[in-house]
Amino acid sequence: MNAQLISDKELIRQYLDGKESSLEILINRHKEKIFTSIVLFVRDRALAEDIFQDTFIKVIDTLRSGKYKEEGKFAPWVMRIAHNLCVDFFRKNKRTPSITTGDGFDIFEVLPFYDENAEDKMVKGQTASGVRKLVEELPAEQKEVVILRHFAGLSFKEIAQLTNVSINTALGRMRYALQNLRKMIEEHQVTL
Repeated sequence: MNAQLISDKELIRQYLDGKESSLEILINRHKEKIFTSIVLFVRDRALAEDIFQDTFIKVIDTLRSGKYKEEGKFAPWVMRIAHNLCVDFFRKNKRTPSITTGDGFDIFEVLPFYDENAEDKMVKGQTASGVRKLVEELPAEQKEVVILRHFAGLSFKEIAQLTNVSINTALGRMRYALQNLRKMIEEHQVTL
């Protein structure tokens, strides 16, 4: 059977029955979204790799101990673990998360885009860079919702659960973020 057709729930069952390759399929299925979100929060690729690894160590421990109960919600559950580890890191180090990494890692390089010619790539690169700088200027709570929604692809319900706020609060933060981005785009004259 094609691995893509097997549900997360079934892969978890197979892993718990001793089929190690099922865990590998699960990790590969969700790693880009989770790793990308971690990188956006911590701004450091090496640190993101450590947190990603710690995330899946927690996942494995929880699965093996029989404490995993969120059937059908594997990806949001893993994302919540990763988010909590990022928050823990910032609490310990009293740092504030932001979007780009110090070593120049560009999140837009890992996102799939359509096949573009050189001019399109240049325009898109300039636009992405301009928008990314504007997102960095947003208040932390608004920036967090933008990252989780547009870069991690989470639903507002998942964002609300992950950040321990109501769906209305998550929606409100996104609305304010978009309003602020529109104002900044006009002020900075960023062409989209």
